[in-house]
Amino acid sequence: MRNLKLTIAYDGSGYHGFQRQLNAVTVQQVLEKKLSVLMNEKITVAGAARTDAGVHAYGQVVSFRTNGAIPTSRIPAAAAGIMPPDVAVIDAAEMPETFHARFSACGKIYIYRIRNSEIPDPLLRNYAWQINRDLDAGTMHQAIQLLVGEHDFSAFQASGSSARNPVRTLYAAQCRRHGDSIELQFHGNGFLYHMVRNIVGTVIDVGSGKTALEDFRTIIGGRDRSAAGITAPPYGLYLKQVLYS
Repeated sequence: MRNLKLTIAYDGSGYHGFQRQLNAVTVQQVLEKKLSVLMNEKITVAGAARTDAGVHAYGQVVSFRTNGAIPTSRIPAAAAGIMPPDVAVIDAAEMPETFHARFSACGKIYIYRIRNSEIPDPLLRNYAWQINRDLDAGTMHQAIQLLVGEHDFSAFQASGSSARNPVRTLYAAQCRRHGDSIELQFHGNGFLYHMVRNIVGTVIDVGSGKTALEDFRTIIGGRDRSAAGITAPPYGLYLKQVLYS
């Protein structure tokens, strides 16, 4: 029996997140259904990240065990013929028995996209948060540098999170503007429920001048979710990469 690792890209617009649900269509359900056909046996996958409804991915990772005979190198091309157009297997690899997509991961990189313009772009409505007030990307970049390192991220943890320990480490964070587009990137060892979206929702207040840098620092140290900003919408968020040692 092989233990396979697949890297998956998907447009999350039409799904209620990655994780399997009883009364909604999710990416995991689609993957398991199509991979079961491909491998000619029932497949159950483990995902590296439980992305929310509307969140996209360039580099989600799943793992599963199979007796299927199709060569590993052929899986991406074979999957392309049966997957829906909003899901793709972009890489496949055979892994040691101990590999697990979630528990073997040592880090993740997320990006968040904002369109900052007075005029909305209807073609980006499912792929970026469109904000019409002026944002200073340089000040936003300064703010998120305060998050780099090991911190208690309780101020950015959504209610209902199952995490017992709110301490996480951000290895790097950046905010860059390209014309009307602003992109934030976060590389960390792990992320709390809605953590990136809550950080972004707070940082836009810094970028618009509503919240000062020192106030942002106080929010981090205060560990109080009610003192932070709103939760940014899911459609601007992308899982870029899952990292393994």
